[in-house]
Amino acid sequence: MSSIEDPSDDLSVTPPKTWATGLPAVTHALEYSLGQTSVRRTALTLLNVNQAKGIDCPGCAWPEPAPGKRHMNEYCENGAKHINDEATSRRVTRDFFREHSIAELGGMSDYWLNQQGRLTDPMVKRPGATHYEPIGWDEAIGLLARELSGLDSPDEALFYVSGRLNNEAAFLLQLFARAFGTNNLPDCSNMCHESSGSALQETLGIGKGSVSLDDIHDADLVFVVGQNPGTNHPRMLSALEETKRNGGRVVAVNTLPEAGLMRFKHPQRVRGVIGRGTPIADQFLHIRAGGDLALFQALNRLLLDAEEAAPGTVLDHSFIRSSTTGFEDFAAQAEKTSWDDVLTATGLSREEIERVHASVLRSKKIIVCWAMGLTQHKHGVPTIREIVNFLMLRGNIGRPGAGVCPVRGHSNVQGDRTMGVWERMPQGFLDALEREFGFTPPTRHGLDSVNGIRAMRDGSAKVFVGVAGNFVRATPDSAVTEAAMRGCRLTAHVSTKLNRSHTVCGDTALILPTLGRSDRDVQATGEQFITVEDSMSEVHASRGKLPPASPHLLSEVAIVSRLARRTLGDEPSIPWEDFEADYGTIRDRISRVVPGFEDFNSRVARPGGFKLPNPVNERVFRTPSGKAVFTCNEFTMPHVPEGHLLLQTLRSHDQWNTVPYAPNDRYRGIHNARRVVLVNPGDLEALGIADRDEVDLVSVWHDGTERRAENFRVVGYPTSPGSAASYYPETNVLVPLDSVADISNCPTSKGVVVRLEAARTPA
Repeated sequence: MSSIEDPSDDLSVTPPKTWATGLPAVTHALEYSLGQTSVRRTALTLLNVNQAKGIDCPGCAWPEPAPGKRHMNEYCENGAKHINDEATSRRVTRDFFREHSIAELGGMSDYWLNQQGRLTDPMVKRPGATHYEPIGWDEAIGLLARELSGLDSPDEALFYVSGRLNNEAAFLLQLFARAFGTNNLPDCSNMCHESSGSALQETLGIGKGSVSLDDIHDADLVFVVGQNPGTNHPRMLSALEETKRNGGRVVAVNTLPEAGLMRFKHPQRVRGVIGRGTPIADQFLHIRAGGDLALFQALNRLLLDAEEAAPGTVLDHSFIRSSTTGFEDFAAQAEKTSWDDVLTATGLSREEIERVHASVLRSKKIIVCWAMGLTQHKHGVPTIREIVNFLMLRGNIGRPGAGVCPVRGHSNVQGDRTMGVWERMPQGFLDALEREFGFTPPTRHGLDSVNGIRAMRDGSAKVFVGVAGNFVRATPDSAVTEAAMRGCRLTAHVSTKLNRSHTVCGDTALILPTLGRSDRDVQATGEQFITVEDSMSEVHASRGKLPPASPHLLSEVAIVSRLARRTLGDEPSIPWEDFEADYGTIRDRISRVVPGFEDFNSRVARPGGFKLPNPVNERVFRTPSGKAVFTCNEFTMPHVPEGHLLLQTLRSHDQWNTVPYAPNDRYRGIHNARRVVLVNPGDLEALGIADRDEVDLVSVWHDGTERRAENFRVVGYPTSPGSAASYYPETNVLVPLDSVADISNCPTSKGVVVRLEAARTPA
């Protein structure tokens, strides 16, 4: 057994923090980094991460300041942990797999699996085997190619992509999948921001945000809705600090008070080290889960009422007339907004909402930022459409200091989509592929992540190829997902580190180890760089600085290129070998296929790269009408039976995506435990449950089925009344596969109806 042991589950609770970052964040980042690797390697990664000629952080997608304005330490606590978690000196060798059976590994925690280190050799689990064994690259690629070629239909294969993938490899993967004959390209965006893309595409004609860092700095008012910057993208706090320094205001809307939105201590400034730091939120709306739609409907009704009281002084009639459609129907719908409904759904007072309204009236430049607290609800798409309505009423779309800001939580998740990793790419993109590569891509829409799980469950998908990520732990309905994966003929994962997905095997399973962002990538024509796109459409290069973790690693570009050659042969005629040898040749092809990437190689060579054009900022809307669209969104809110709560799954502070780095959630005051559920003390009293009681979480679905997560400790916490919170991936088991957002098919991980029962088998 490895010397890395799971931390003991010994819950202790301290008062939640009222500020974020400061010196403790620096200390924890360095402690974790130095626990993973040497002082020299730590220094090399940290001095290069997020620098113009350095390594793009494989963590979140928050953008960097322009070159010349970056700090020498342009990273956050979690970014430092994440880059050095990848740069770890620990190794998972073939001897490790000889020592540990798959069943044994399947019984270990996510923390333990990740802590074993970097994968070093391609491995295979053959039919009926209990252990992985070594396999050569040529045999591994050949095995996967034969399985793909032996399918009755290309649509029996799934090609899943995580946001960690770079633009070049993402473009090649979608090219291979479509040349193979399928649009089955599920990705991690299906499970987080798909609701954003659906709503923005419908209303503005592009599924991306419209703002820049400078816009954040210059805004009069920034809404931060359903997100926790202090944990998930801490560098956003420095941008909000700049907003405050420039006289702007911030409104935080959340079911939990979040430390970073209370006060931020910038660790690179004197006042953040020895002073009190900067208060961020001027107003905190402690909203009930799922109440955000009602909040923005109320604000929109107040704006219309204010315009009626003082005609010509509130709304931007010029913008509404020239650049939008649907206003009259929207206004008629807004008149139906009921204050009783709004106050019930939000749990807020009318005075709180009217105070926000007053701030809106004082502000000429408004930005609304949001994350999965909005997108992962059944009514996530209508909520974001209503936010667009709110911004359009006063012309806060397509001008400086204003706009929409969906905050992506994973590096290059937006870039993967831009490169074509989507099961429903528009016909114009497919036509461009045909012109460039001489084959006709399939037009039938493919499977997203939820429908991919259903297909594996039902036996209509038989081969799963995951490129980066940890699919089993990122997806809903864990038991159903795992059974679906085990029903596959073959599962293959292109990975840097060990994770739970490697223990949930098809009949045959492959682990294909790849280079990380921090690794130098040398191919036949010399050292290569890759590119990424951040959350604000900035495209820039990333260059690894460390020797590869093993001489047996291949880059993701090389793996995809070799698989394509072995599977497709010479038909169609695509120069896969050239792509592997020189990534610049891939970028040349991207420049002729993907709009906005013209002259890609030259432009990305500039320090800081380049910004993709966003037609919204020219007030050009690529909708069927050619105008931005006001929408009518019926009032709705989650309905929770008596004796139940609405659970949201979330990250702890010491966690990145599915992987915890420690059993703590420092800002929320939770230490040495993860099987914890946070519940409002008033709800605990009403339910007859005591603080620290051991309970099972039981989710209730309308078809009468129940799902159970066992042995959680209750902690009284200031969640909004009726709401509860607990960490994923441990609670993904509670999210029904069929509980999805309307239109986007995004799992409703922020709206799970649960009851708390005394633990059946106390730990």
